[in-house]
This record gives sequence, structure tokens and C-alpha cells, in this order.
Amino acid sequence: MTGLRIVHAHGDRITVTEPATGVELFSYVYRPEATWEAPKPYLHPIRTLAGDVVTDYRPNDHRWHKGLQFTASHLSGQNLWGGNTYVHGEGYLQLPERVGSMAHVAFDEIDIHTDSGAERLVIAERLTWHPYSGELWADEQRRIEVHDVDTESGSWALTWTSAVTNRRDEPLLFGSPTTHGREAAGYTGLFWRGPRAFRDGRIIGPDGEGPELMGSQGPWLAVSGEHDGTDGHATIVFAHAPENDHTGAQGSHPDHWFVRNEPFAGIAPSYAFYDELVLDPGDTLTRRYRVVVADGAWEREEIAKYLEARPW
Repeated sequence: MTGLRIVHAHGDRITVTEPATGVELFSYVYRPEATWEAPKPYLHPIRTLAGDVVTDYRPNDHRWHKGLQFTASHLSGQNLWGGNTYVHGEGYLQLPERVGSMAHVAFDEIDIHTDSGAERLVIAERLTWHPYSGELWADEQRRIEVHDVDTESGSWALTWTSAVTNRRDEPLLFGSPTTHGREAAGYTGLFWRGPRAFRDGRIIGPDGEGPELMGSQGPWLAVSGEHDGTDGHATIVFAHAPENDHTGAQGSHPDHWFVRNEPFAGIAPSYAFYDELVLDPGDTLTRRYRVVVADGAWEREEIAKYLEARPW
């Protein structure tokens, strides 16, 4: 890495550029947007080092899908995901009184660190989580780190850490459409929406591939697709940190993969795919993930080798 450039448009976004290629790797947008879409910060556009965009923003099928964002689809009866809310037996309904929000409070750090010659850009942020009525339900400490920028291999990575603390006087119940009765729709948590060109993209896991990996568990999952308008592919890899689990009074909650390549490309390591996660008052839910953005159609062996060479 040769000195990432940071431009902060205060009150709006932080944009990070790789100087050797001149590519804007991403913008972190934290200004509030449409209420019905559950306002929250997000990364978009995210680009490969070749300059190709690998996220979508407000697509016509789900206007509330915005790049890469950390969210909650069912939270004690509220929807912080955005859009329609799934109700068992009735399907997805427009229930604006259930659509909450996540609000930016402050940045504690926006800086670049160097350790043994390796650079790491850090964005540390404080946020608050709210139901539609506006009360404080949770605090979040968020940390986004950019590292392993490698122009030779055409890849870069970010590590996303979110620590969410329950500020209510009663438990917070984290769920998903699947915990509320819809099969194979366990989405919640850190969610990536791929661009339209990634439909029918290749889904790759450590021991298998294809849409049947929906609801599975494993240390990593990837989707590769072919760009529109340019020759070439890109691969997006999600990986779990070893400590990703939440063990409370209701038991252990390791993540399961939500993944699709039709009718859209998307990945979410869901912390509440099959069962609700109960977060008691004052307790903290912490998740840490790595997201690798690579030019080219990486194979399983290449992904595994990359991750093995960069331990947590």
C-alpha cells in the first residue's frame, strides 16, 4: 500500500482512493436517506483496483439495498433493513410504522497506521439504533479497516467490526424472515448487494458451490461475476473471524450464510438465520468479517490460499 488518500466531505461521506491506480475504492456514506429505506450508513460504490464497480445502489427490485451495509431485518418487531416487512401468512407488507434507522453519532478515528511497513486505514465510528418511534434501542461501535492493497494481484481487503450494545430495559430479539416463517430468507447482518451483471454469478464455498450453499456454515464464501461494458471478472470473498459467535442465556448463535445469485447477487453472514438471537439488556453483540475485493475469477484454491496467508 502506498498511502491511501482520504477525502472527508463532512456530514456526507468519506471517500478512499488508491493513489497508484487513481481508483476510488469506496465511499462511506453516512448522511441519512429516505425514511422508508431505513436510513443507515453504507459503502457504495465499491470498486476493484481495475476500477470496476462491484456494488449496487437502490436497484429497482429493492430500493433499500445499498452497497455494503450492516443492518437488522427483524429487531423486536422493527425493521432496520428497510422496505417492506415480512409477516407470516401475509407476505411482505408496507408497514412504515415498523421501519427504524441507524444514526451516525461521531467518528472517533479516521487515520492510516503503519506497522512493519504494512499500512492500514481505519474508520472508527459511533452509531445509535432506533425504532420508528425514535427511542434509543442500541449503541454501536463500528470499525472499518482497509488493508492488503496489492496492485500486482489486483486485490484489496477490508475488515468490518460491529459491536452492538442493548440499551433497552428488555432483551432485543434479532431475527430474520426465516425465523418468522419464510424459508431460505434468513438475511440480516452485514449485507452485500452485487451489481446487476453479477446475476447468475458463481457461488463458491470451501467444500461446494452454487445456490445450495444458502443456509450453510463455513469459514468463507465467495461470488464471482463478469462485468458489463468491460472484459473481465471480479470476485467478492466474505470470511468470518474465528471469534464470531454469540453465547448468551439462550445458547450459541454462530452465523449461517445467506447467499443468492438469482434474482440478484447478494451475501449476508446472518447471525439469526434459523433462530432468533436474544441480546439481554447491557449485553453486546460483536461480529467481525473480512471482505476481499479482487479482479478476476478466483478459484477455490486461490481463495483458500489467500486467506491462509493472511490470518486474523
